[in-house]
Amino acid sequence: MTLFQPATFLNYLLSVDYAAAAGNTLWISLASLVLGLCVGLILAMAREVGFPPLNALVSVYLWLFRGTPALLQIVFAFNVLPAFGVVLPGFACAVLALGLNEGAYMAEIMRSGIRAVGQDQRDAAQALGLRKWQMMRLIVLPQAFRIVIPPIGNQFIGMLKLSALVSVIGVHELLLVADQSASSNFRYLEALSAAAVYYLVLTNLFMAVQNRIEWALSPSSSERGDKVARRPLLSPT
Repeated sequence: MTLFQPATFLNYLLSVDYAAAAGNTLWISLASLVLGLCVGLILAMAREVGFPPLNALVSVYLWLFRGTPALLQIVFAFNVLPAFGVVLPGFACAVLALGLNEGAYMAEIMRSGIRAVGQDQRDAAQALGLRKWQMMRLIVLPQAFRIVIPPIGNQFIGMLKLSALVSVIGVHELLLVADQSASSNFRYLEALSAAAVYYLVLTNLFMAVQNRIEWALSPSSSERGDKVARRPLLSPT
């Protein structure tokens, strides 16, 4: 028996099951990222308020979700929440667990972005008579988001790979499909290699999108746009 069978690999790579599983993996990652961004932003702004009980609550959240494995959180959401009357499908449990886990890390990323905005910006906003929530919405957050795009991109790539953990609760994603496909003929090399190709394609696509967003929001790109806008029209000869 040959070590690697290209025909079997291509059969897995081009199968409908793999494509559907890749789509589920992408949706789980995107939904978890959006939830993590929302949770992280709320936690970061809560820490900026400076209210001690609120800071203590945020610290407990960060301690809990950063101190326990993501796999435990996924299994907890799927197996323990029904005991409290919260019954969710596997996809929702996966997004909830991964999103809450991601929120703990996004909170620190967001807070570092908010803190990176200079005090002079805040002083100027106060001098203009802006309230704190207006200063945060109009001055601080737009600049902070530009700063945190690279680490958020890294977190998404990590989330894309972390989504493989949801296979333990039966969610139809790439690793589960690869494992089930190989269990029938024990061609694990071809099955897992096909799954790896999908992961690499998804990762590289998002990296390209991230690079495009960073280029569009960089100060140099806006300066280039201003130069083009100010360029005088050539008079006809």
